[in-house]
Amino acid sequence: MTNCVCARGASIRDHLSGRVDPKFFHGIDDLFLRRIICDQGCGTSATISQRAIKIFSEAHTPAGGTDDGDFRLEVRRVPATLTAHLPPHPRLRRASAISRFAAAAGLGALAEAKTPPSLDRIALVFAISNGGVIYTRRFYADIVKSGAQSASPLLFPETVFNAPASHLAAILGISGASYTVVGDGAVGILALKLAEDLIASSDLDACLVVAAEEVDPLVCEAYRQWRFLRDPKKPETGRGMIMSEGAGAVLLKRSHGGIEIDQIVPGANFFRRSQASARLGSVVSRLKNEIGFCVGSANGTFIDRAEHAAVGDELPLYSPKIALGESVGASVFWQLITAANALETGTLPGSSKPPVKSRALVLACGLNQQTGGLTLRGRDCSAFPGRA
Repeated sequence: MTNCVCARGASIRDHLSGRVDPKFFHGIDDLFLRRIICDQGCGTSATISQRAIKIFSEAHTPAGGTDDGDFRLEVRRVPATLTAHLPPHPRLRRASAISRFAAAAGLGALAEAKTPPSLDRIALVFAISNGGVIYTRRFYADIVKSGAQSASPLLFPETVFNAPASHLAAILGISGASYTVVGDGAVGILALKLAEDLIASSDLDACLVVAAEEVDPLVCEAYRQWRFLRDPKKPETGRGMIMSEGAGAVLLKRSHGGIEIDQIVPGANFFRRSQASARLGSVVSRLKNEIGFCVGSANGTFIDRAEHAAVGDELPLYSPKIALGESVGASVFWQLITAANALETGTLPGSSKPPVKSRALVLACGLNQQTGGLTLRGRDCSAFPGRA
């Protein structure tokens, strides 16, 4: 069962294609929440539904800024209205945005389950990268400004990476194992692999896998200093990434039928950017059999070239981050949505030659040297029926 926050344009084909104008998001306020529902056995079954939400672009002046104070960065934000439906719970009273995103995704995933599993037989795996940076920045800002005696005991618990997982487990009543996996843009692959291993090696009925990220000026400034962000004065170049936020949750359990996760490969780390294409190529070689198309993680950085070199020109390659932004920890789930949507609809955005194979490759490469991939397939039909 999956519930993923993802920007979707008024026209799915036009918005999720490589032809989208970089300025498409300016002024857009009617986008869509995408849900992908997965039940896992040897693979993962999935169905898809959607409902309207509002996601907007917002400019932030990052910490430090520029000398003239006019440096602004574009980000993709999730409005507070998206989590307004959450039930009242003590854990959510002071929770940061990332915990609220996670709660919305996790609750939605369980609510969509045809047969909700017993909560005492569920494990929780949380994928995260930047973590709760909003409260972390506030916590340390008080210390820097007024000294260690001003450290807030209310903010400190929100600064640790496993805070969102702790909140979610308490809200849902999950008393079993809880794991937080920290990584970069490929961390979703590692979290899904851990969940698969937990189900295979224990008597669990299901594993709830959640990923979430929140955007803060501090995060934007860090990526800007690393020269990863898009120059707001030259958006037409397509160079550099746009930060985004959101969450996704997948309830994995043993079942059959529908769309399934066929195989997960955690990949290997690279220690220089020049090694990225070789590491991705190794993942592709392990998963390439009967693959019809690839949903990649290109985001306007060096990853674009590395991924294209690894995949080559034989497979159609589509990268939703170019339109949706870089959500880091949650991004693999957005790629999974795009792949599942292509399998369901028989339409791959931006491709004039739709693939006919029954498997999709989701390829992940992070900015901090992690890689991974998985294959998604339709059990009973080809990816694009009637087009072979």
